[in-house]
Amino acid sequence: MAISIKTSEDIEKMRVSGRLAAEVLELIEPYVKPGVTTGELDRICHDHITNKQQAVSACLGYHGFPKSVCISVNDVVCHGIPNDDKTLKDGDIVNIDVTVIKEDFHGDTSKMFIVGKPTIQGERLCRITQESLYLALKMVKPGIRLRTLGKAIQQFVEGNDLSVVREYCGHGIGKGFHEEPQVLHYDADDGGVVLQKGMAFTIEPMVNIGDYRIRTMKDGWTVKTKDRSLSAQYEHTIVVTDNGCEIMTLRKEEEPALSAVLINE
Repeated sequence: MAISIKTSEDIEKMRVSGRLAAEVLELIEPYVKPGVTTGELDRICHDHITNKQQAVSACLGYHGFPKSVCISVNDVVCHGIPNDDKTLKDGDIVNIDVTVIKEDFHGDTSKMFIVGKPTIQGERLCRITQESLYLALKMVKPGIRLRTLGKAIQQFVEGNDLSVVREYCGHGIGKGFHEEPQVLHYDADDGGVVLQKGMAFTIEPMVNIGDYRIRTMKDGWTVKTKDRSLSAQYEHTIVVTDNGCEIMTLRKEEEPALSAVLINE
């Protein structure tokens, strides 16, 4: 398994692309409200990425994906295609997944938004999913096995009577959108990968209220829970540092919660 170790120059460029991706999620927040369509949210994100950031959406055209961001609502696990027929309503939970390319390097991140007044189930699912990501982020450091991250996420999620999707995982990232290694969010063989300083990858657990099994829709992209239960996901791009990790896609709202993570070398 060829896992690239990023140079200081690579990391500096990833800081830029990561900050831009985080900025898109910060920008879109006030627009996520009852009555808006996912197509309109996509257009706002696309305009900001291309015209304000002078960057490129990695999603647009990727293996034929037709939009600039993925927007997944309620029982959609991932890869939801924004469209003008999907109007958000009170209580919906929405994942917006953004990947920005700037100077050849990728920044990949996603978060959940709750539309209007949250439901108890929806709020709990989003909170626990985010906590499972933060748990893993705080574990990252050189010398630990990659699989310990997935094991910790799985134990935490299942300990809260939720389930972890198996078919999708985090991934190495840099000049490539999806590089080695695969970052599984449950306990499974990792090929012996031990974290080293300079490794860059995403952690992005997908968590369901019901069963972990999924189904793919006829459009070839949209993935839903098989039992139609709610699903949530949070994602960050990170680089392993001397004694922790740097979160390239950190949003300003998260800084208090992630103060235990080494943000800068």
